[in-house]
Amino acid sequence: MPELRQVEATRASPGAGPITDAEGAAMARAVVNLFRLWQLTEEQACTLLGGMSQRTYARWKGGEVGRLSRDLKARLSNLMGVHKALRITFRDPRRAYDWVHQPNAVYGGRSALDVMLGGELTDIMRVRRYLDAERGGW
Repeated sequence: MPELRQVEATRASPGAGPITDAEGAAMARAVVNLFRLWQLTEEQACTLLGGMSQRTYARWKGGEVGRLSRDLKARLSNLMGVHKALRITFRDPRRAYDWVHQPNAVYGGRSALDVMLGGELTDIMRVRRYLDAERGGW
């Protein structure tokens, strides 16, 4: 049996770092367009954005994003990750946009949108992790 020995600790790789305000604003504009393609109601959009008011969302649609919290940046990042995974998975963009509404056995017959509308960041992350795993991203 091989002998155990201590391994020297190494620093974690720096990765991409925190999401900048400019990156967050760009993602916010992209998500407004994505929600249009997903054919979401304003109420659904606001839920996915962490309970944002419809008034604030209306400003987003008008191009006024404003300051974004860390939580909101994380939501935007994960929503963009869902979008990216779907666009990689489906050649036809319409199939990718429609997929979020389709019942899925993985979610007990509920749609991915139903799962994400749970309102928690982890609900969006759950869908993203599933898609990344399905396409071999993890």
